Amino acid sequence: MSRAGNRYDHAHIESVVKTLKHEEVFLTGERTWAELSAVLPTYLDTVFNGARLHSALGYLPPVAYEQQHHLTRAALWADSR
Repeated sequence: MSRAGNRYDHAHIESVVKTLKHEEVFLTGERTWAELSAVLPTYLDTVFNGARLHSALGYLPPVAYEQQHHLTRAALWADSR
C-alpha cells in the first residue's frame, strides 16, 4: 500500500502508535506482551475511540463523530424524500 520513496505514507499510523505507547503502555506499566494485549482492546474502545478528542474530526471522539455523521446523513435523506 505504500508508494516507493514517499515518507508520508505511514505518518498517520506512526502518530497513532506514538499515542498508544504514551497513553497506555508507558503510563500503565504493562510489562509483558500478554498483559498489554489483554488491556489494549479495552483502551481502544473506551478511551481512544470513545473519549479521546481527535483534531481531524473537529475535536470530537470518533464515536461521537460517527453518530453525528449518521444523524446528518439521515436528516439529509429525509429531506430529499
